[in-house]
Amino acid sequence: MLAGAIIILVSPAMLIFLSRLKWYPTFYKLARLWGRVLLFGMGYRWTTTSEALLEKGKNYMFIGNHTSMLDPMLMLDAVKHNPIVFVGKQELERIPIFGYFYWKSSILVNRSATESRINVYPQAQSRLDAGYSIGIFPEGGVPDESVDLDEFKNGAFRLAIQYQIPIVPMIFVGPKKLFSFTFFSGGPGKLSTHIMPIIETKGLTIKDLTSLKDSTRELMLKEVLARGV
Repeated sequence: MLAGAIIILVSPAMLIFLSRLKWYPTFYKLARLWGRVLLFGMGYRWTTTSEALLEKGKNYMFIGNHTSMLDPMLMLDAVKHNPIVFVGKQELERIPIFGYFYWKSSILVNRSATESRINVYPQAQSRLDAGYSIGIFPEGGVPDESVDLDEFKNGAFRLAIQYQIPIVPMIFVGPKKLFSFTFFSGGPGKLSTHIMPIIETKGLTIKDLTSLKDSTRELMLKEVLARGV
């Protein structure tokens, strides 16, 4: 209810700033504010640490472990000066109110449809050309709670190689325990986001996709296990 109330409150301004691609940074500021208010209102407190020096306005591929619906809000909060456009599952647009803004602001993909997957690339290119970054959860969804970090899909790494943009891995600690998909579990508490060192893709080709994907997952899994996600 809190999420819906906040969206309704700011929806007129959000609709205006989504009407033109060049106004997306202002929408992004509102989305970050929405996320922060929602997290705070739900009783969460959070911190962000970083090993990466992000350049303002530069294109990046932000990826993160996916454990909860809180993860996108934490990613937005952690990245201030590089507006992120998410690539996500098409079925999320069915969520009342939120789904409409998700549809308007994100690149949606139906993974079972080849045409939809192919169409991600020109859409991503237009956002990158406008100076924005891309955000993807490479596990492709929230895995079972017994899984520390699921196998990665190719999409984020294929895009990063094709457009030669650096990958920035992020680890979210706390959402799995405090806001899981298990009913009557979790509650208010402390969350944290850790931004790992940047992984460069300059000079890589599609032949490097599997090794890049696997090595990135290995680095993130070590961080996940070390931080007790």
